[in-house]
Amino acid sequence: MTVVEHDGRIVIVDTGLMFPTAEMLGIDLVLPDFSYLRGRIDDIEAIVLTHGHEDHVGALPYVLREIGVPPAIYGGRLTVGMVRSKLEEHKLRDVPLRDLRPGERVGAGEFGIELIHMSHSIPDACAVAITSPLGTIMITGDYKFDQTPVDGRPADFARLARLGDEGLLCLCGDSTNADRPGVATSEASVGPALLEAFSHCEGRIIVTCFASNVHRVQQVVDAAGKLGRKVALVGRSMRKNFNIAANLGIASVPD
Repeated sequence: MTVVEHDGRIVIVDTGLMFPTAEMLGIDLVLPDFSYLRGRIDDIEAIVLTHGHEDHVGALPYVLREIGVPPAIYGGRLTVGMVRSKLEEHKLRDVPLRDLRPGERVGAGEFGIELIHMSHSIPDACAVAITSPLGTIMITGDYKFDQTPVDGRPADFARLARLGDEGLLCLCGDSTNADRPGVATSEASVGPALLEAFSHCEGRIIVTCFASNVHRVQQVVDAAGKLGRKVALVGRSMRKNFNIAANLGIASVPD
């Protein structure tokens, strides 16, 4: 959870939670400390969500209950779809969720907000460029530079380059293992490996996966379809997330 503030006006980027460690007995969730924002709902112009993982959106229902509902909450299509479902579970309705396409710019008081398409283990991940009177701040969210992603849409390098040429006041980047040399393996390499493994199995196959990793689930579905196998999604979150993605055209199931 990041707060960008200028002259008393605020834009919040992400509202994630953490899961407790083994030592945190009796604790279900770890929420960010947002006490700074209590009593300041009138100062908040917008909340922007980079992607739908719990460590970036999971605390949103608690934040809204504690500090109030801002004029707008922005995110990509899948992110907004997943968040809308989460808020309904918490009986939070009439929340101003807004789909924002990558490259589309909106105003939020004296700030400008733009999403830039990035690659990650969940579709619809975006970086956020926030323009302010002092300059542009970019918060990447979680990302991976994958040249051959499953959906065929790598990160928008051209837009990132233009923003770099224009100059940034601040860059907040978050890419796992970015401090290690080398190139990460593409997510698309998983599909052929799954197909190869499945082709040698005669009985039932059980695959575990994060419920939000829609691209991984899609590759399981595709591999099973090529072998004439049926797929059963087990778990409420797994079914819910894949159905949301399918309804948005982000995921698909063979006939």
